[in-house]
Amino acid sequence: MHKFNNIKFLGFLFPIFALFCSCKNEFKGCEYVAYFGGEVVNPNTPYVLFCKDNEVIDTLKLDKNNRFFIQFDSLAPGLYSFKHEPEYQYVYFDKNDSIMVRVNSKDFDGSIVFCGRGDQKNNYLIEQYLRNEKEKNNMFETFDYDIDKFSHTVDSLYKISKKFYATKKEEIKWSDDFDVYAKAAVDYPYYSRKEVYPIIHKIRTGEDVYEKIPKDFYDFRKNINCNNVALSNYSPFVMYLSNMLNNMGAINYHNHFSEMDLALKTNINKLNIADTLIKNEKVKNTILNNIAFTYLLEDQNMVNNKKFLDTYHKYSTDKSQKNEILKIGDAIQLLTVGNSLPNVALTNRDGDTIQSSNFANKKTVIFFWSENALSHFEAVHKKILAFHKNHPEYQFIGINLNDSQEAWENKLSNYNFNGITELRCADFEDLKDKWVITKVHRTIILGDKGLIKNAFTNVFELNFEDELK
Repeated sequence: MHKFNNIKFLGFLFPIFALFCSCKNEFKGCEYVAYFGGEVVNPNTPYVLFCKDNEVIDTLKLDKNNRFFIQFDSLAPGLYSFKHEPEYQYVYFDKNDSIMVRVNSKDFDGSIVFCGRGDQKNNYLIEQYLRNEKEKNNMFETFDYDIDKFSHTVDSLYKISKKFYATKKEEIKWSDDFDVYAKAAVDYPYYSRKEVYPIIHKIRTGEDVYEKIPKDFYDFRKNINCNNVALSNYSPFVMYLSNMLNNMGAINYHNHFSEMDLALKTNINKLNIADTLIKNEKVKNTILNNIAFTYLLEDQNMVNNKKFLDTYHKYSTDKSQKNEILKIGDAIQLLTVGNSLPNVALTNRDGDTIQSSNFANKKTVIFFWSENALSHFEAVHKKILAFHKNHPEYQFIGINLNDSQEAWENKLSNYNFNGITELRCADFEDLKDKWVITKVHRTIILGDKGLIKNAFTNVFELNFEDELK
């Protein structure tokens, strides 16, 4: 976890802690009074959103010192989240917790530190999250291993995480309700790695290991409650269910269909499995939405999209998300092969506005990056430089998604990326809506006359270079 000036932070917190102390007797009459506040260094927006189950409870405006504070007269214990666009993290409140947080937008997750009543359990959650992220970023080559070596590696990491969890549980003595999330933060990333292993192994090595998987490899599934409402909006759990359905949905189909038909059948199969396994409406809708968002980003066939959405609408009761999914579906249709790329505004290193239509008139590879994903930033540029050497007929454009002009320029000044045109996103919401950008691992290829050749690919895919020919 990144360090900061503790003296300065304590100075900021002192007057608020004085308020906590002066209100101590108040708790007797106000059973669920709680406080939340903090400071945002290098803010991207003038506010912080306080949310429950992805719904905004309150918008907390930053003052002139980039600080925020709120008293809740009645806040039910449970898991909440705070968002400072485009990032978010979780915060757990027990009865009468008074929690402060400090965060730097330039290193959102890594800079988070909680203090106050209820701080220890929340610092555990963010520390475990960072441990999981570090392991994930170092796991790429692990998926190349044979199944025995892979199992030994992930089992060893899981053992270390469980020991860390047990130590902190004994030390902090948190509540049983919080333990649901504390344990999930350890278990579900491990389960996810086992679910995605055969899929990623095949993508990276070309080897299909489904027939080699031991019978007890997925025994942990027997103990998973797919209808756990408490975890329905907790990302490790949601991500695991999505990975499990990806795995289970793919097992029944191998090389008997075209790639497009395979994607349709696999994803409809996932919807059917989700409807069978998950009976709780809230959990089911969350997972169905995840499947729909992911599928719509992969398949640009209008007929297939209709077949998929017909099944989705049959199972989903989430009217609010249905409209969003239809909106994404419409945007995706504009990104089909042979269309012109919708125009968006970008910024160059001189601060000038550049319209994407200006460069989209020849063969082009567009990729994306963010300072928050440093390992991806370096890896994707390394790949692109290699492709540029082999394919000089293409122009290669890197687009920074969410950093400030200053941070973007400072980052690039440390590197020499000759042959790559670097631009920055001027309006992320506009780019996200028009180009359907939901993740940094995305690449767009424009062919002759700048028309779309593939708007939904990834430079790290095994056969990516074949698409440039």
